[in-house]
Amino acid sequence: MSNKTGSLSINSENIFPIIKKWLYSDHDIFVREMVSNGCDAITKLKKLSLMGEYTYPDNFKNSIQIIVNPEEKTLKFIDTGIGMTADEVEEYITQIAFSGATEFLEKYKDKTTDDQIIGHFGLGFYSAFMVSDNVHIDTLSYKEGAMPVHWECDGGTEYTMTDGSKATVGTEITLFLNEESVEFSNEYRMREVLEKYCSFMPVEIFLSKENAEPQYETIDEADLREDDVIVEHIHEEAKTEEQENENGEKEIVEISPARERVKIQKRPVSISDTTPLWTKHPNECTREEYLEFYRKVFMDYKEPLFWIHLNMDYPFNLKGILYFPKINTEYDSIEGTIKLYNNQVFIADNIKEVIPEFLMLLKGVIDCPDLPLNVSRSALQNDGFVKKISDYITKKVADKLTGMCKTDRENYEKYWDDINPFIKFGCIKDEKFCEKMGDYILFKNLDHKYLTLKEYLDAQKEEEEETSSADGADATSEDTSNADEEPKETNSEADSSEPADSESSQEEEKPKTIIHYVTDEVQQSQYINMFKNEGMDAFILSHNIDSPFISQLERQHEELKFQRIDSDVTDNFKEEVSEEELKETTDALTEIFRKSLNNDKLNVKVEKLKDENIASLITLSEETRRMQDMMKMYNMYGMDPGMFGNDSTLVLNANHPLVQFVLNQKDSENAPVICQQLYDLAMLAHKPLTPEEMTKFVKRSNDIMMLLTK
Repeated sequence: MSNKTGSLSINSENIFPIIKKWLYSDHDIFVREMVSNGCDAITKLKKLSLMGEYTYPDNFKNSIQIIVNPEEKTLKFIDTGIGMTADEVEEYITQIAFSGATEFLEKYKDKTTDDQIIGHFGLGFYSAFMVSDNVHIDTLSYKEGAMPVHWECDGGTEYTMTDGSKATVGTEITLFLNEESVEFSNEYRMREVLEKYCSFMPVEIFLSKENAEPQYETIDEADLREDDVIVEHIHEEAKTEEQENENGEKEIVEISPARERVKIQKRPVSISDTTPLWTKHPNECTREEYLEFYRKVFMDYKEPLFWIHLNMDYPFNLKGILYFPKINTEYDSIEGTIKLYNNQVFIADNIKEVIPEFLMLLKGVIDCPDLPLNVSRSALQNDGFVKKISDYITKKVADKLTGMCKTDRENYEKYWDDINPFIKFGCIKDEKFCEKMGDYILFKNLDHKYLTLKEYLDAQKEEEEETSSADGADATSEDTSNADEEPKETNSEADSSEPADSESSQEEEKPKTIIHYVTDEVQQSQYINMFKNEGMDAFILSHNIDSPFISQLERQHEELKFQRIDSDVTDNFKEEVSEEELKETTDALTEIFRKSLNNDKLNVKVEKLKDENIASLITLSEETRRMQDMMKMYNMYGMDPGMFGNDSTLVLNANHPLVQFVLNQKDSENAPVICQQLYDLAMLAHKPLTPEEMTKFVKRSNDIMMLLTK
């Protein structure tokens, strides 16, 4: 072939500078494109071999070699693939955006279905010019009688093509790196990039440094392989030592037999695992393999809770493994990574079009060859197909979780504290996931027993029916005992009004079922003890995600109302006393406490509590507290959560001696101190004091204890 020069066939004006500078968001991505092209070339040749159109040499092994040369500032990518003739170089290389893989697939689509071809995106080769001043191609086609070709281009629109000197089938691409990109001629930097993009490509990938000093290792001669380069044969004598036998006599004992060893050139280790775990059937994978894969890919040595192995061939091809890591207690600190692959080629982390948002909390890999990627392979074209993939992944996760709850409840409960933020977040973000998981959400009660909402409500209903039945029996007994009494006269006017009252009551809103909950078992321990003493139960909802989650539950179940246990003092804890009986006491104590605390807006309520050990409590309306919590969570524009008002109420127990002392000895010098202390003690059981409040509380506590020493 005579020397030839020509212009690159570019259909759009000035496209080349765009390819060089803007086509790819990350410049290191050129490595993935170069290696992917090599994988494609090898895959094509393997197909031809399977069809009998090419025969590999004896003992042949496909591979991609990457050679760095920091002195020359060059980088080479050498594959053992199909190679190209001069005409093919002109067709596939000089016509930018024409993909040879597309034509190849069309030609052979009916002959074989083995292996996928990565390169159906086009332009990949030209990513080399993002980091190079000059690019050379040396290639030899597999075709009989083909001549080697040399091609070079300096990054402009001109190229030169001449006869080459390559003696083996395949392609060698040499990049002459520009000054901004010399880092890629460093062996350690290149290894880092290869591990990022090419760890699981379907061809073995080897990295080496040109002209590097050879490295050696010593192995047993029995382990020698055909391709090992022997440097030296080593005979190791048997090792012996003097030991004492059963008779107490000393004798020489062989502890290691003689063996033949060989010193060989160190075997290269492939960067790529050509058969990653997700490509295997779940039945072929062991627990240890799943854990080892997790450690290797995510560098996380904390054992995951469990995992889901995705394996689907129809209606689209999708494989992968999703791991449920041990989630941190604070929602803000949860960080997952879902790595997306296309035929074992890394595309990107956490692509939101494919991975539902709530699954971003997991760690895992998903490989989908059918994904419609755009030209740079780093983002997805938005179409309905991608949504179907996303929906499928959501369904498989929901199926795994619901199946575990049904068939392995013990383990499901064991994992619940760790996985519930993820599941609740999923229910908030994804309607379909919420529908599937609705009956499998667990709630932990005060005895740390796990219940579904239905189990809890059924138990409450059963308890109410038992109580009602017992009350009915008592009423029947009472009626029987009064059977001899004269019947009372009925008021005809009252009787005539009954239908109207009945109609009016039907229009009234049905009372909601109250579900109490706890957000901090330590902080709210006083309220928890009150509940337990009365045989009442509550859920423990201590995660940040719980507040928006229960709000969503209330929207879905209008008959339910979630209420924190410190939002009110229910009738269960109070003696039956009318408000009129306590009005005078309430007015007096309100005046005393407002004056002592220098707070004329303080809400005070007086009750006669059954538990005489409780002197004071703080309650805050559920609506106000939720609004304040939301403001804190989102820190909306620096607004003060208190701007929504403060519906907190100081509840005083009229049965407690300290409250009685304040009421009866309001002019005592100790009364204000006791008022302040009772208020702070109530507040401590409700929420943490501010630093200033805590300082005063500690000093006051010390002063009170000093009184005991006098």
